[in-house]
Amino acid sequence: MSSALFVALVVPALAAVHYYVWRRVVRDTTAPGSRPRRAGTALLVLLGVLLVAAPPAESALPKPLAVTVGWPGFLWMAGILYLCFALLVAEAVRPFLLRAARRGTPDGTVPDPSRRLFVNRSLALAAGAATAATVGYGAATALGPPTIKHLTVPLARLDPRADGFRIAVVSDIHLNSLAGRARARQISDLVNGTRPDLIAVVGDLVEDADVAELGPEVAPLARLSAPHGAYFVTGNHEHYSGARQWIDFVRQLGLRPLVNERVALPGFDLAGVTDASGTEEGLGPDYGAALDGRDPGRAVVLLAHQPVQVHEAVKHGVDLQLSGHTHGGQLWPFNHLSRLANPAVAGLHRFGDTLLYVTRGTGFWGPPVRLGADPDITVVTLAAPRTSPS
Repeated sequence: MSSALFVALVVPALAAVHYYVWRRVVRDTTAPGSRPRRAGTALLVLLGVLLVAAPPAESALPKPLAVTVGWPGFLWMAGILYLCFALLVAEAVRPFLLRAARRGTPDGTVPDPSRRLFVNRSLALAAGAATAATVGYGAATALGPPTIKHLTVPLARLDPRADGFRIAVVSDIHLNSLAGRARARQISDLVNGTRPDLIAVVGDLVEDADVAELGPEVAPLARLSAPHGAYFVTGNHEHYSGARQWIDFVRQLGLRPLVNERVALPGFDLAGVTDASGTEEGLGPDYGAALDGRDPGRAVVLLAHQPVQVHEAVKHGVDLQLSGHTHGGQLWPFNHLSRLANPAVAGLHRFGDTLLYVTRGTGFWGPPVRLGADPDITVVTLAAPRTSPS
C-alpha cells in the first residue's frame, strides 16, 4: 500500500476507531476538564501515534528506538482491536444496566448522573480488563516457545528405504526488532532437539529488511543441523526486501536454498519453488524447472511458502507440499477470514492426489500476539505403503 493511500484510507479509519474508544472509555467515565480526562485523552493520542509509527520505525530508526516505538505500537494494534470488540459487547448490555439504574428515580425515566457514571465506568473497566487479559495471553503465546507437533504422512510412491524419514518443518520466523537473535537461537535448538533427518525452512525468515540490517539476528540459524541437511525456500517477505541477498546469506549459514530446483534423497525427491511474489524481481516460481523430467515412480515432496501454490503442485503430480504463510490466522477472528484467501489455513489437507500440510509458523507479523493459532514446529514423518504378507 502506498503512503498516500495509507493516509487517505487507513488513518481516517483508525482515527474513527480511536474516537469511539475515547468516547466510551474516557469521555463517558470522567468529568469535563478533569485531570483524568486530560490524561486519558493524551494516552489514547500517544498510543494512536505509536500504532501508526511502529511499522516504518522498524526500518527507519536505530534498533533501540525501533524497539521503544514498536512494543507499545504493535501491542496496541491488538489492544484496540479487542478493546473495540469488548466495548461493542458492552453496548448490548448497557441498555439493561441503564434501565436498572432508572429504578427508584423520581420520574423513572432518567437515571441519576452518579448511577449512569457508575454504569459507564463499570463497562469500561470490564472491557479494559478483558482486553488486557486477552492481549496478555496472546503475547505470552506468541513470544513463548513454539509447540512441537508430530504428524505421520503416508505417501503411496514413497520408497520403503525412506519409511520413517523425519522432516522438521519451520516457517514464518519473522525475525525483526522485537524478536531477533535470541528467538533464532531458541528455534534452532528446538528444531535440532527433534533430531530430524532433514530440516525444511519454508519462507519468511525476516520481516521486510536487508541482510545488512537483520543478518546478525538470523545468524544463529547456522546452528540448524540434520543428517540430510537444512533446506530453504523464499517467502513473500524475503522478496519484499530483495530475495537474492537472503538466498546468498542463508547459503553462507549452511542452509541450501532450493530456487526452483530439486534434489534426490534416499527414497524420494525434494523440490522447492520460490514464492509467487518474486515474479517482479525475476525470481518467480518455476514448477517445470523444479518438477519436470523426474522419475514418475518416485515420490516428491515440494517446499512452497504459500498454500495456494498447491494448485500447481497438483498439476505436476506432487505427493506432499509443505507450506506456511498463514500463521494459522494468528489473531482471532482472522483465522476464519484467512480461509477466504487460502485453500487451507493449517493442518493436513488433500487436493486430488496431492497432500498439503500447512504449519502455523513460529513467529508473528505485526502485533506480537497470537490467539487461536499457537506457533508450532512440525515433525513430519513419511510413511511408505504397507504390503500385505503373501
